[in-house]
Amino acid sequence: MADTVLELSFGATTIRAVTSARVTQVAAPTISEPPPPVRPLLERALDAPVGSDPLERRARSGDRITLIVSDVTRDEPRAELVAAVRARLPDVRLTLAIATGTHGCSGGLSSLGLASLGLSGVGSAGVEAVVDHDGHDDRDLVKVGTTERGTPVIVHRCAVEADLVIATGVIRPHYFAGWGAGAKAIFPGLGQSASVRINHRWKTDPSARPGAVSANVCRLDMEEAAGLAAPRAFLLNGVADAHGQVRAAVAGDVRAAFRSGVDFGRAWAEVRAPRSACVVVDDLPPVTDSLYQASKLVASVAELVQVGGTVVLVAPCPRGIGPLETVNQAIYEIGLKPRLPEGHRIILVSGLAPEHVLPSYAQPAASVGDAISGVDELLVVRGASKLILHAEP
Repeated sequence: MADTVLELSFGATTIRAVTSARVTQVAAPTISEPPPPVRPLLERALDAPVGSDPLERRARSGDRITLIVSDVTRDEPRAELVAAVRARLPDVRLTLAIATGTHGCSGGLSSLGLASLGLSGVGSAGVEAVVDHDGHDDRDLVKVGTTERGTPVIVHRCAVEADLVIATGVIRPHYFAGWGAGAKAIFPGLGQSASVRINHRWKTDPSARPGAVSANVCRLDMEEAAGLAAPRAFLLNGVADAHGQVRAAVAGDVRAAFRSGVDFGRAWAEVRAPRSACVVVDDLPPVTDSLYQASKLVASVAELVQVGGTVVLVAPCPRGIGPLETVNQAIYEIGLKPRLPEGHRIILVSGLAPEHVLPSYAQPAASVGDAISGVDELLVVRGASKLILHAEP
């Protein structure tokens, strides 16, 4: 049998590996039409909000509005999202909040692609305040209650004190919240790190899996927390296909509009694949910028790994491992290990020196070729974090 050449994403470039193994490659669902421009999608969504009055009727002149955008760990059309909101609410007191969850400060607006809107900081383009959220700093955090499942809801005061909170983001698969975006912009996005970790313990529940929403206890706890923090919130979300391209948008009630968006996304993301003793996964930045984020790829393919099998994680990790204790405990021990079969191994092919990888849950390999040496068959999953993968019977 002829050798197979694998071409895998590696940051802004690709890397190659040659193998004599029998290779099965998992492809994302193909959509023949090119993605439409994002701004018209957002405008149509705002014209027909789900479960809510139009945005223009939700706020009055002079109201304090907190507009939440994602940090650099998410690839999102922030400029279009912000512009669409500002066009509908030109006469308000605007706070722009960067949802970082447990990630720590993002570094401000400069990295978020908002320069085209004239947004350089406080006082620019009608922005009264910029909140670069730090969930580890309690000085601006307030407790608003406790969820039925026992999560203390401690969030940034910019959400609690606003007349209206507008949550933006892009709906795509998430390995324990079911899907990203929705209420996540508020909590964990603007949550205290310690309280978010309490919510994230629910990732061990069998209901907390990619694609699950209505019965997902971790997701439901997040939504309850967001409702306590910002009961008058409004949602504007794009919906991405499995290639990361925004193809739809939803607006309105945080829960109802989000679920409407999930209905779009599900058809673009769900794929069946065989189980394998060796699964190779890759994806595009920013999810491959650190092991902290790239761990999502491992979770996405966990159901496909055979007992004693190996996951080869291809991620350059220019931002390093991430907080080591968090990566090893909160992500691996709580999030990944319960999903993976007995005897599994995780090998990281990255741009990091071996001594930087060894303290983590992953084993380093110098190349994909080294990682798959001696393998008879392997499964290659491209863009794994954007897929909802189901093992074939």
